[in-house]
Amino acid sequence: MKLHHPFRTALIATLGVGVGVLLITSVESLSTVLLYVGTALFLALGLDPAVSWLERKGLKRWAALLITFAVVLAVFAGIILIVIPVLVGQITQLITQVQGLIAKIVDGSWNPTEELSTWLKSTFPTLKVDEVFQYITEWMNSLNYGQIGGAATGVILNIGAGIIAGFTGAIIVLILTIYFTASTPNLKASVYQLVPASKRARFIDLSEQITASVGFYVMGQVSLGVINGVLSAIFLTIIQAPFPAVLAVIAFFFSLIPLVGTLTGSAIIVLTCLIPGLGSPLTALVALIWYAIYMQVEAYFLSPRIMNRAVSVPGAVVVIAALAGGSLLGLLGALIAIPVAASILIIYRQVIIPRQNEK
Repeated sequence: MKLHHPFRTALIATLGVGVGVLLITSVESLSTVLLYVGTALFLALGLDPAVSWLERKGLKRWAALLITFAVVLAVFAGIILIVIPVLVGQITQLITQVQGLIAKIVDGSWNPTEELSTWLKSTFPTLKVDEVFQYITEWMNSLNYGQIGGAATGVILNIGAGIIAGFTGAIIVLILTIYFTASTPNLKASVYQLVPASKRARFIDLSEQITASVGFYVMGQVSLGVINGVLSAIFLTIIQAPFPAVLAVIAFFFSLIPLVGTLTGSAIIVLTCLIPGLGSPLTALVALIWYAIYMQVEAYFLSPRIMNRAVSVPGAVVVIAALAGGSLLGLLGALIAIPVAASILIIYRQVIIPRQNEK
């Protein structure tokens, strides 16, 4: 094919590529903002069923919003005033213990390599571990512990900066969530006006089903997180696990992640119970048994009863959706993957299939 205006064609193509690169760069630059907006919108849809329930009880919308916001703010303030000081104190103790272990390694009073070597020799006398541990010992002796200490200090500072950034992000998400929840009807009405009048009623019906599905999913997942967090706090306090408040918060937040969240949080808790000077193998074993039992109860009793009202998605689709969402958008993607899959299934069952069956 002959190009009559090659220069103009090349220029337009170059400008198109440039605009595409600019859009991609802009999205990457605004990734944090988009994450805040997406999280707030997701949480707003989760609060909308509570507001609607209060409205069905006879309250005006402004009163339902006021009560819902008061509860949300009370929970947020409770986390700040009660949980955060405990978390800061226990994290400080954890950092102190880790620094103590590093100091023992530096002055030679505790050598984990020698202890492991002695245990392996006594447990497996036929194994030849001396040569391997000789290399390990030489490698550890060649380390510059001053650089390790500096790196540890940098890690601690990064953790502190991350905590401050997370707290700031939480406040921003809270403000956006309140705004989105208050303006949900107006936002929906604005979107509905973009649809032709002949198809608007059907579009509204599907949209209400999808938003209700998302809302009930958020409430159900938060309920599972609260159950795991409260039970973890009680159980870990009873068995005298290290830092029970920190571990309970970990259990709560990881339970919000579908499929692998509870397993990952439980693994972190069990490993924390194995830290020398803080926990013990017996404490870790008891915690392992507890979470193995709890995960079965959650998978076969709690989750089906809580989540069945929210979403009805086949198990294989749940796994695929969670993996795809986590790969594309990280934590937010894993959180919204299942309600998005449920929304696609609603469209598939109520739009595509009936259209295909039309004669």
